[in-house]
Amino acid sequence: MSDSPKATLREPSAPPAPAPSFVPSEDVHILDRFAVLYRYRQVAAAVFLLTTSAMVIQGYTTLPTYQAQAQIMIEDERATAVPGLGNQETVYYEDPEPYYNTQYRIIKGRDLARRVIHKVNLQAVPEFNGTATQAVTPFTMLRDAEHRILSMVMPKAPEPPREAPKADEMPDESGLVSAFIGHVDVQPIRGSRLVNITFQARDPNFAAQAVNALVDEYVDQNLQIKIEASQNMLQWLENEIDKQQKKMQESEQALTEYRSRENALSLDDKQNIVSQRLTQLNDALIRARTAKAQKEAVYNQARSLPAGASAENVASIATNPNIQTLKAKIADLMQQRAQLLEKYGEKWPAVQAVNANLQEARAQLDAETARAVQSIKNEYDTAVLEERTLASNLEAAKADVNDLSRKSVGYNVMEREAHSNRQIWESLLARQKELSVASNSRANNVRVVDHAEVPTSPMTSGGRRNWLMAIAIGLVAAVGVAFGLDYMNDTIKTPEDVSRRLKMHFLGLVPSVRGDKHPLLASSHVPHDFGESFRALRTALLAKYPNPGTKVIAVTSAQPLEGKTTTAANMAMALAYGGSRVLLIDADMRRPGLHHPLRLTNERGLSKVLIGQARVRDVIQRTVDPNLLAITAGPTPPNPSELLSSDRMKTLLTNLSHGPFDWILIDTPPVLAVTDAVILAPAVSGVTFVIGAEMTRGRLAERAIETIVSTHPKALSVVLNKVDFARNKYYYSRYYGHQYKNYYADASV
Repeated sequence: MSDSPKATLREPSAPPAPAPSFVPSEDVHILDRFAVLYRYRQVAAAVFLLTTSAMVIQGYTTLPTYQAQAQIMIEDERATAVPGLGNQETVYYEDPEPYYNTQYRIIKGRDLARRVIHKVNLQAVPEFNGTATQAVTPFTMLRDAEHRILSMVMPKAPEPPREAPKADEMPDESGLVSAFIGHVDVQPIRGSRLVNITFQARDPNFAAQAVNALVDEYVDQNLQIKIEASQNMLQWLENEIDKQQKKMQESEQALTEYRSRENALSLDDKQNIVSQRLTQLNDALIRARTAKAQKEAVYNQARSLPAGASAENVASIATNPNIQTLKAKIADLMQQRAQLLEKYGEKWPAVQAVNANLQEARAQLDAETARAVQSIKNEYDTAVLEERTLASNLEAAKADVNDLSRKSVGYNVMEREAHSNRQIWESLLARQKELSVASNSRANNVRVVDHAEVPTSPMTSGGRRNWLMAIAIGLVAAVGVAFGLDYMNDTIKTPEDVSRRLKMHFLGLVPSVRGDKHPLLASSHVPHDFGESFRALRTALLAKYPNPGTKVIAVTSAQPLEGKTTTAANMAMALAYGGSRVLLIDADMRRPGLHHPLRLTNERGLSKVLIGQARVRDVIQRTVDPNLLAITAGPTPPNPSELLSSDRMKTLLTNLSHGPFDWILIDTPPVLAVTDAVILAPAVSGVTFVIGAEMTRGRLAERAIETIVSTHPKALSVVLNKVDFARNKYYYSRYYGHQYKNYYADASV
């Protein structure tokens, strides 16, 4: 532990150089596990014997049971569909797990079991009707022996006459069904559609017979259910087909009557013709109006010509071929006349002939122009008439369309109803035929793969295998109990518990001494290993505190009865035997006990010094060794904690540390009981914490050490006291060379 600035004592010399530290390995060896078994060897042996004996008795007294196994295959229900039938579009995904779990429940169901027990006549089987031989157990053997002894002593009473069963008496099926189901086991093979079905019975022949009857009945029942479902469906379809046929006939009869009444025998075709005619008339009217507009424009142009104006200004007249021919003829005649006039006069016969022809051509042109104007008027009148005719026809077509639309409303409703009824009827009829074919196929999605054979050997084997199994289970139970007890025992037992769990420096261990409540090194009856342990503690103390000067050590524990006082006395005695001058102080003024093992008086002691009623020289007492002096606790004061924390106590420790002593050991009360040790911890060179092996729980030790550490002591180490070498012989012989006890004990003789 690191030095604390709160300490009141200072070592007279410089602090020592840090010594090399050794960190033990924390690996758990397999031999440590054997140490646990050795520690609880008696309990483990008892558990092993009891478990093995129970298993052997159970094995030899249990009647042999045989198990017969049959195997079936359960396929999906869609696997029984007849190819080519049914609408494939209706196939949808279905989770197979609920279906198979349902089938497993059906196999172990009461309805199927009731059919099987009647088939195999279960009530006549001795194992199920209560007449079978009972298993021989130690209790039955005792009862048989008791009956034999009583029959030898007392005369046997005559049995009352039994009443014959009545003819109409029905057996109680409930108990037989429950018993039969209890012997059935369903084991699906993972990753396949195969299922193993087993049956256990004392009779191997009956076991095979029962499981075969069960799988056969299950297959037959599954097929029968399918057939009944198909028959019910066929019956329902037949009734529905009759109903649907009547509805279809009624709807088609109503449609026929409507056609006759409304003159709509071919309403669809007629509606198509009327609609087509309406479209054609509408298009023709549009064209007629366009043509009329064009002809009207030409007619208005020709009619609006002023008097004396030439009609050639009208484009349709100007482009008339006859007019163009006459114009060309007039132009030729005018040219001929001009040529003749250049040579001859007006009176010339040729000129007069040309003038006559010219006059005739002009007359023809005027007549032709008049005819063209009249043609334009006629075409306009014709266009007007055509427009009126088409408009009238269009209105008539619209009336026909409206009339057909009115008739088609009711017609379409009745036609759709008739068509729908016919489709439903045809669908039901097709489904009836498909179902009839599928029902006649008698397809079953469940079949027996392997029937059970008569088992040749029982499930529970005896002889050597029974012994080996009993020994194995006994060993497992014994080891489990040993490790369970070790796990529940959370006390500090070994030095490894100190280093691993408490994380403290381990100073040494002290073995337990049987029969002696307060063993001292001064006694001649102290065992050799007990004395050697304190010599080892002395060596560890000298190594832990190598500095010269007086070392003040406080000895404490977590709780009472851990051997703190005896350990402090023997540590002081071991140091004194080694040549050191030692002062042993009993600071446990509440329950002083140091004066008992040292055989000293306790009239005056530390309490008298701290209250000022005695001097130190007056309370120091000599012991069996001249190098060992002691100060007892003295009479119990009313305020021990206040006295230990007083200035007198600090002054006393300061004076004693400068005295002639090499070591001062202070026996203090337990940490968890009172605070006296906590008060002295900062004022001493170090604290030695005594823990009783297999006495102090780990939580209590941790709490006590945490309390001490909170005061920042200069050093803290742990002594494991009352170690039972005999109980933990295997552990300590492996880790601490327990053989040295016999070796040095023999050498000292």
